[in-house]
Order: sequence, then structure tokens, then C-alpha cells
Amino acid sequence: MLAPWLELPGVAEQLAALSAAADSDLVAHGTTSDADTIRDTAVAQPLIVASSLLALRVILDGRAASDVVDVTAGHSVGEISAAAVAGVLDDAGAVGLVARRAQAMARAAAAAPSGMSAVVGGDPAEVLAAIEAAGLWPANVNGAGQTVAGGALDGLGRLAQHPPTRARVIPLQVAGAFHTPFMDAAREEFAPVAAAWPANDPQLTFLADADGAPHGDAATTLATIAAQVTAPVRWDLVMDELAARGVTALLELAPGGVLTGLAKRALKGVELVAVKSPADVEAARDLIERHSLAAAGATEGAAQ
Repeated sequence: MLAPWLELPGVAEQLAALSAAADSDLVAHGTTSDADTIRDTAVAQPLIVASSLLALRVILDGRAASDVVDVTAGHSVGEISAAAVAGVLDDAGAVGLVARRAQAMARAAAAAPSGMSAVVGGDPAEVLAAIEAAGLWPANVNGAGQTVAGGALDGLGRLAQHPPTRARVIPLQVAGAFHTPFMDAAREEFAPVAAAWPANDPQLTFLADADGAPHGDAATTLATIAAQVTAPVRWDLVMDELAARGVTALLELAPGGVLTGLAKRALKGVELVAVKSPADVEAARDLIERHSLAAAGATEGAAQ
């Protein structure tokens, strides 16, 4: 996952600093740890955020995100990466904060067996009704025909046995039922940590994944990040807001692919680049240059 990035100048030093912030060997976890090790949410969350931010800094090559990015958002743990893109957190602060989130969620997941399953297809109202009937919660409402149910394992079994019409139920390899009441203990542990974390007001528009709305100050952003430990991720509303703002291009940071897949179906006409490895850096830079320059040109034209 991180081996090809570590071949680039300066990345090893950046990752060492992020490892120190997380109090975790992200170099080992991103290069040699096995799947069972990184499936542990206490490992996976800092690794995901570190990967996103390493890719961001390589792509920007010293430029400030606020110089080229109009709006940012992140799905679940990615919301902390998005907060760093927006300047709410510095990179080490983001990885340190997500490590505390991950540890709290890992403890909550270990307290009671739980899990998550994706429900793909089906009528949205029927899908939500089937999730409720199985005693579960809609943990992620992702749009583009995808909802993720979370809750007790027996409830997930009932949903799999009685799926909604024209829908598939796909078990997910996760440690617990995130964004559901199973994480209440994690939210209670993490909220005061987040509230006291060093932060700045956003330097560009930051959309919360709880409701797709922008948040304009540090305290509200940190409160939102803490609350979404148990709140459903409403990525459908985020994409609606991106469309309403006339976004012309979407860049998904490493480990990319899932969100651009959703956007391909829900944000027609928006140019997409998913960053999966350093091989995607030039495409990402090209996307930024063309769309940032187009936006700048439109602004200049309006001013004239």
C-alpha cells in the first residue's frame, strides 16, 4: 500500500513523523503487515488517513490546498483527512486525532460482536425498511444505490436471508458496527478528546458527512467529527451538495476508488481521478491545473 510512495523523495520522513503522531509503526503496516493486522480498526484508520495525506502532499508539491481546492469532504474516517485538506488540522494532528478515534472505536467494537453489510440495489425506501426490520441501522447512506447496514451479527444474518427486492447483501470485512449505537462508548470517550484538540477554522469549504452541510469554524468541525462516530454517514447528501455547488472535478485521495465509483453514477459530467498509487499523481496534477485554472479564468472574466 505505501511501498511505492516511500520511493518518492521526502515521503519516508513525512511517514516517520506521522508514525510518531499515531504512536504506531505506519511504515510496517503500510508495507509488510498482513491483512488481519491492518483489518484492526486501530491500525486501519491511521493508515488510511496517513495514506491520503501523503498522497495529497506529493500531488500539491508544496502548494497550499486552499490555492487550488474549492471544497473538500471525507467519508467516515476520511472526514479527518478532509479536515486536514481544509487546514483545520495539520497532518500530524490529523493522524494523532484519528489514532485516538480508532483506539476508542476498537475498544467499543471488542465489547460486543457486531458488523456491517452493504446493500446494493433495491428501492431506497424498501432497503431502509428491511434494515430496520432486521433490527439494524443505516450506517452509511452512500447514494448511487448503495446503503450500508450495521448492527448485531444475528441481525445482519436476518438481512442476508431476507434481502430487499432486487438488492444484494454483501458482508463487509470490518471490526464492528461503526456509525451506529454500538459505538456509543467510543463517542463518549472520543468527544472530549476532539473538543480539546488543536485546530484552526477551515481555509476552504469543508462539508460534513453527517448532513452534507458546510461548517465554518474549528469547534463545530471537531464536534461534527466526534458525533459521526455514531451518526450515519450521509454521503448521498454530500454528493447532492457537490452537485449544487457546480463542482466540475473530483479528486479522491489514496487509497482511492470507492468514492469515485459512487460519483461516477451520481455526479454525471464531473471529471474524476482516483489516486491509488504514485502512477496517478500526474493525472491528479493535470486535473487540478485544468479545473483550478478554468475556475480562475471564469472569476477573472466575471470581474472584467
